[in-house]
Amino acid sequence: MPFPSLPLLCPVCSEPLELARANPSGQGGLACGSGHSFDAARQGYFNLLVGKGTAFEADTAEMVDARFNFLGHGHYRPLADAVAAAVVPHLAREPAVVLDSGTGTGHYLRVVLDAAAAEGLNVAALGLDISKFALRRAARLNPEALHLAWDVWQALPLAGNSVDVVTVVFAPRNAPEFARVLRPTGRLLVVTPRHGHLASIARITGMLAIEEDKDSRLAGAMAPHFIVEEARDVGFPLSLTRQEAAGLAYMGPAGHHLDPAAITGRLEGQPETLQTEARFRLTVFRPATPQPA
Repeated sequence: MPFPSLPLLCPVCSEPLELARANPSGQGGLACGSGHSFDAARQGYFNLLVGKGTAFEADTAEMVDARFNFLGHGHYRPLADAVAAAVVPHLAREPAVVLDSGTGTGHYLRVVLDAAAAEGLNVAALGLDISKFALRRAARLNPEALHLAWDVWQALPLAGNSVDVVTVVFAPRNAPEFARVLRPTGRLLVVTPRHGHLASIARITGMLAIEEDKDSRLAGAMAPHFIVEEARDVGFPLSLTRQEAAGLAYMGPAGHHLDPAAITGRLEGQPETLQTEARFRLTVFRPATPQPA
C-alpha cells in the first residue's frame, strides 16, 4: 500500500506525523515523535479521530453503496471532468498536494489524479471523510492516495501553508482551516447544487430542495478567508431508470431521513425511464490573505 509524502500533524500533540514501518500484517502505520501511533485499517485507511471522535452522523453503508453504484456508472462524469479541469492548472509544484475534503467514495479525486497524471504531474493526495464505509471504497479506488477518518469541523491534521488545492464536492466547508492549510498561491474548489437540481426526481422522492440564495450564502460563509476567483455552471440531462433514481435519492443527505423502501414506493407507477437535469455551481476561491506558516 503506497503512501505519498504529506505534511501530516498528530491529532493529539500536533507534531509531524510520518509513516512508520509496516506491522506484522503488512500494513503501515502513522506515528509522531511523541509516540502517538495510528495503525492502518485492513481496508486501507487510518482513523485519526481521538477522544469522543465526532458528533456528526456519518453516511451509512447503504448510502455509500448507492453512491458508489451511481457514480460508478458515470452519471456525474461531466462534473468530475469539470472539477479536474479546474484543479490541474494549479498543480505545478512537485509534488503538488491535493486535499479532497469529504472525499466520499473517491470518484472525483480519481478523475483529478488521472487528469494530473496525463499532464505528467506528480501529485500527493489526501482524502478525508468521517464515514468508514466511504473510506473503504475510496481507498480501493485511489490506492496511491492517503485516506483518513476525520471530522472536517475539527482542526485539520495538516501543517499550515502546505496544500496546493482543496476540493470540496457536496461536503462541509471549514473556511478557517482550509485557509490555514492552503499555500498563498493555493485554491479552494467548491461544488454545490444549483436551484432546480434534480427537481423532477426530488419532487417524487422527497429529496431536499435547493435554496435559490445558496450561492450568495456560500460566498458569505467563506468570507473573510476567501475571495471568489471564478464561478461556472455545470449542467447536463440525466436519463435514469427507477432503480437508478432511487439510488440517487438515497445516496445524498436525504438518505439520513428517507427510508429506501419509501423512496422505491414513491417511484412505483412512474415511467421506467425518468428524465431530469443535474445543475451544479463550481466555484474557485483564492485565499483573501496569506496565512502564517
